[in-house]
Amino acid sequence: MANNLNLFDGMVLFTQVVNSGGFTAAALVNNHSTSYISKEINKLESRLGTRLLNRTTRKISLTAEGEAFFKQCEQMIIDAEQALGILNQTNMAPRGLLKISCPVGFGMSYLGKVFSQYATLYPEVQLDLDLSDRRVDIVQDGYDLAIRATDQLNDSSLVCKKFSSFKLKTVASHGYIKKYGMPKSPEDLINHHCISYRNAKTPTKWEYETLTGNRISVDVPPTILCNNAEMEVMFILEDRGICRLPEFYLQKELEQGKLVVLFEDYKEKDIDIYALYPSKKHLSAKVRKFIDLLTEHI
Repeated sequence: MANNLNLFDGMVLFTQVVNSGGFTAAALVNNHSTSYISKEINKLESRLGTRLLNRTTRKISLTAEGEAFFKQCEQMIIDAEQALGILNQTNMAPRGLLKISCPVGFGMSYLGKVFSQYATLYPEVQLDLDLSDRRVDIVQDGYDLAIRATDQLNDSSLVCKKFSSFKLKTVASHGYIKKYGMPKSPEDLINHHCISYRNAKTPTKWEYETLTGNRISVDVPPTILCNNAEMEVMFILEDRGICRLPEFYLQKELEQGKLVVLFEDYKEKDIDIYALYPSKKHLSAKVRKFIDLLTEHI
């Protein structure tokens, strides 16, 4: 009997028959005929192998087995309704742990207010923010969502939503240019000190495009390889070399005039910003609300 997949069929009708005092009243509540209700109760008794109700022409009464079963059915229905209520409440009010991975520079420059507003709007959500340039395994490492800045996403079963795009910028400090000279074209980079971002797909291959559409690929000689953009910016400011990064990492230094943008007559790749998450199906309220907030702000 425990393996009978139809075991729970008829339980709600059975409790309604008992609570309403008969088949006719239960039929009215459920908008069914009295004969339909009677047949469903008969099916339930057949599956259980026991009589639940004593029937007369005027009234019904519970058997001993029916009384014990009724108490259990009533409690199970209450538990089920409470479980549905919890799910509905969860969908309406996000709660629990929200684990997010995000590049340091983009998070610091653009997402601080988003994180703060989210925490204000949904105080029952605990934010776990991993601001790091490392590429996490979203599913294996247990992240709800990851923000990625890339010119090309890897093939993946993850759902991706594009939010924005930024230009790559090739930059150097005034001190470096004074010491080593200004490269006139990307090909000149082979004679310069370069700082390369290790997490890029091809760290030492920098690609450009002329205004007429000719593509140029330069194998730069990296004086420094680094997996942290903030450290690269520090090296640039210390006149260590020429670097190529998305403009959101360089925003403050560019506004302050500390850096020189090179090769402005050439096109550089766009770096797209994506939110990645495991599935649209049964997307939790905490993730959905965060994506909505990102869409609103970016």
